[in-house]
Amino acid sequence: MLNFAPFLFAALQQGPLSHYWHKITDRTFTGVYNANAFDLAMMIPYFIVLFVLAFYGLHRYALIYDYYVYRKNIPAIPPRVENWPKVTIQLPIFNERYVIERLVDAISLFEYPRELLDIQVLDDSTDETRDVARACVERHAATGLPIVYIHRTNREGFKAGALENGLKTSQGEFVAIFDADFIPTPDFLRRTIPYFLAPGGENIGMVQTRWTYLNSDYSLLTRVETILLDGHFVIEHGGRSRRGTFFNFNGTAGVWRRTAIEAAGGWQHDTLTEDTDLSYRAQLKGWKFLYLPDIECASELPVDMNGFKAQQARWAKGLIQTAKKILPRVFRSDAAFHVKSEAFFHLTANISYPLMVLLSTMLLPAMIVRFYQGWFQMLVIDLPLFLASTCSISSFYLAAQKELRPKAWLKTFLYMPFVMATGIGISVRNAQAVLEAFVGKKSEFARTPKFKIEGKSGTFAAKKYKNKAGWMPYFEVALGVYFAFTVAYAIRNENYATVPFLLLFVWGYLYTGFVSLSQSWFAHLRFGVNAPEMRPASTGAPGF
Repeated sequence: MLNFAPFLFAALQQGPLSHYWHKITDRTFTGVYNANAFDLAMMIPYFIVLFVLAFYGLHRYALIYDYYVYRKNIPAIPPRVENWPKVTIQLPIFNERYVIERLVDAISLFEYPRELLDIQVLDDSTDETRDVARACVERHAATGLPIVYIHRTNREGFKAGALENGLKTSQGEFVAIFDADFIPTPDFLRRTIPYFLAPGGENIGMVQTRWTYLNSDYSLLTRVETILLDGHFVIEHGGRSRRGTFFNFNGTAGVWRRTAIEAAGGWQHDTLTEDTDLSYRAQLKGWKFLYLPDIECASELPVDMNGFKAQQARWAKGLIQTAKKILPRVFRSDAAFHVKSEAFFHLTANISYPLMVLLSTMLLPAMIVRFYQGWFQMLVIDLPLFLASTCSISSFYLAAQKELRPKAWLKTFLYMPFVMATGIGISVRNAQAVLEAFVGKKSEFARTPKFKIEGKSGTFAAKKYKNKAGWMPYFEVALGVYFAFTVAYAIRNENYATVPFLLLFVWGYLYTGFVSLSQSWFAHLRFGVNAPEMRPASTGAPGF
C-alpha cells in the first residue's frame, strides 16, 4: 500500500498556500527597515483612526448585548381605558403634494372618539400643495372630522416652528405627530394612549412606535435602507429602552404628553434634529420614554440616491449639533454612568464618517509602508482592527433581521456587502455634514422628497422635488477609482486578505457616485427636471 504522506507534504511545501505563508512571514526587511518621518506621519494617524472606528464598532456589540440581556425589561400591557383623553394630532408638511391626501385619509379612519380629536395640518408649503391640502381638509371637515388647516408663510423655525405654532391653538392633553409619508393604522391611538394612563404612567413623557416600510422591495437601495432602519429600531431603540438609557423620539409615529414638551422648554430649532434635542431635554427633566416595537407605523422610504444621501447627511449633522448642545448637560446631570456613556456614543457616532474618509485616503500609503514592515504585522495588527469595525456592523444588522424575520433572516447575508458598501459610499457626504456641524455652519431645514411609491410599482423620474447631485458624486467616483488601484496593488503584492475589504470601498464609492449622477442626468435630460436641493425632515436613523 502506497504512503501518500510524503507526496502530500512536498506538495504543500511547494503549493500556493506555502508560498503565501512564506510571503506574510518573510523577514527580509528585519533589521534593515527603519521608520522615517514620513512613515510615522502616515502610521500614527492611521492607527488612531482604526482604533477609534474599532471603539465605536465594539459599542455595537454592547447594544446587542443590552438588547438580549435586558429582554425582560419591556412595558407591561396597560389596563383597559374607560375615559379617553383629548388628543391633538399634528401633521407638519412642506411641499408634499403627492402624499398629504393619503396621510389625512389614514387619520380620518382613526378608531377614536371624534369629539376627543384635534387634528392640525401644519402647512409651510410654497407650491400647489397648499391647494391640495386645503381642499383635503375642507372635504374631511365637511364630514364632521375635527380638522383644521394652518398655513405659515415665513417658515420660522421650520418643522420645529410649525409644531410650536400648532401647540398655541391645540386642545389635546397628548400630541401625536406624523410626517406626510406615514400611514398610521386606525387603532394607533387606542394602542398607544393607554400606556400614559396606566398606573405609574404619570411620568411617561413620550411613546415611540416602530417604523415599517411601504416600498422595501422597490429597489436594491430601498432594501438596504430597510436593513439600516430595522437595525436602528430593533437593536438601538430596543437595547437603549430595555437598559433604561436615553433614546430619542424619531420625529414621527410617536405620541407626546404635552406637559413634557412644555417642561423641557418646547420645540427649539437651533439643531437639524429638533426631535432628538427635545427628547434629551425631556429625559434630563426626569420624563420617561417608552418604546413600543409591536406597534407599527408604515412609511415611505426615499427611492432616489440623492434623496437618501441628503437624509443621511441631515441626521449626521443634526446629531453632532445636538451633541454639542446637550452632552455638557448630560455630563453635569446626576444620571448614571451607563446613561451618560450611552448618550455619548449615541450622539457622537457620526464622527465615524470623516474618519472613514480619512482612512480611505490613507489606506494605500499605509499599505506601502506596512509592506516594508512585513505582511505578518499587518495581518496581526491591522486586520483585527478592521474586523472590530466591520464585523460589528454585520452582526448588528443581522441580529435585527433575525428578531424581525426569524424564518427568512439568513437572506440578509446576501445584502450585507451592499449594506457595508453603501455605508462607505455615503461617508463623503456625511463627513461634510459632520464637519459643518463642528464648525457651526447652519443649514436650511427642508424635507426628503416623497413620491407616493408603494410596493414595487410607481416611478419618481417624472415628478417634482428631486435633488441635485452637486459635485459630491464626482469625488465619490474618484475615490472608487483610487481604490481600484489600491486593489490592484494588493493583488500584485499578494496581500489577498485585504482585497475583500478594499472591494467594499470600490463598490461603495462607485455605486453611490454613479447612481447619483445617472439619476440626475436621466431626470434632467428626459424630463427637464432642475429642482433645488432638499434635505429631509424626520430623524433618528443609524450612522455607520
